[in-house]
Amino acid sequence: MPASGAVLTHCNTGPLATAGSGTALGVIIAAHDGGKRLHVYVDETRPLLQGARLTMFELAQAGVPATLIADGAAAATMRTKSVAAVIVGADRIARNGDAANKIGTYGVAIAAAHHGIPFYVAAPRSSIDFSLADGSAIHIEERAPEELWGVGSHATAPPGTRTYNPAFDVTPGRLIAGIVTEYGVARPPYDESIPDLAGRPSFGILAALAATASDEGAP
Repeated sequence: MPASGAVLTHCNTGPLATAGSGTALGVIIAAHDGGKRLHVYVDETRPLLQGARLTMFELAQAGVPATLIADGAAAATMRTKSVAAVIVGADRIARNGDAANKIGTYGVAIAAAHHGIPFYVAAPRSSIDFSLADGSAIHIEERAPEELWGVGSHATAPPGTRTYNPAFDVTPGRLIAGIVTEYGVARPPYDESIPDLAGRPSFGILAALAATASDEGAP
């Protein structure tokens, strides 16, 4: 994490979605509590708006300065607001570092790579499926079309409109600078560092969060 400046996140990874201090949002809040002067840009996270509804609320409660942006504004925000890092969560991670997260994460990772911005994933070790060689075997749920037909009870598309509504996408490990877990931080090459996490003793998620927030890494 930078000592000051802008970071960007996607979806909700705080206590409301996880437990304790959260994952990616836990890293951000730990950095803020440690004295880093950060400003967080929060993707709204369509179609269910977890970023707008939950992440913005949690950052306000923690006293972390934040600005809500449209999902489609992520790349422009990286270019115009000097974003120094991106950090997101993950629902499932393969041995090669491919990570499934809320839909839209993959596009954020591509934009970050284009702008030379490090892209981090924070997740518990239980999110790693050591049986998967890569993300091609991760099942992606496709959700109901009604989620795209409107916002709440307000219709924004003609009834019966054909939709493609995946709940998640998979970010390739090659786009990820580091994966933060309560057992340490895995870094490329993930085919070596992720299997190594399986045999490590836990030193606590707070220690991992603090290590990442201080830019010093973890064992």
